[in-house]
Amino acid sequence: MSYLHLGQSVMLPEETIIGVFDLDNTTWSFRTRRFLERAEAEGRVIPVGDDLPRSFVLSREGDGPALVHITQLTTATLQRRAEDDSLE
Repeated sequence: MSYLHLGQSVMLPEETIIGVFDLDNTTWSFRTRRFLERAEAEGRVIPVGDDLPRSFVLSREGDGPALVHITQLTTATLQRRAEDDSLE
């Protein structure tokens, strides 16, 4: 099983990841902002660290609702980590 390290001590199994999104390039959309606001209101947002957020990762285990992991890492950093096989 492969994992993606999101920062701090948070790791997700890669098979649970739906997508990785850049906050600056996606939050201009009304629909994305509304989705994130709803997820926050429903308690499905998980902050990873206290620094300026750069991206968010959607994940889902089973049939439950998607979780939103807000991370200070860029999408490029997360991509490099996903391509690195050292966490398998």
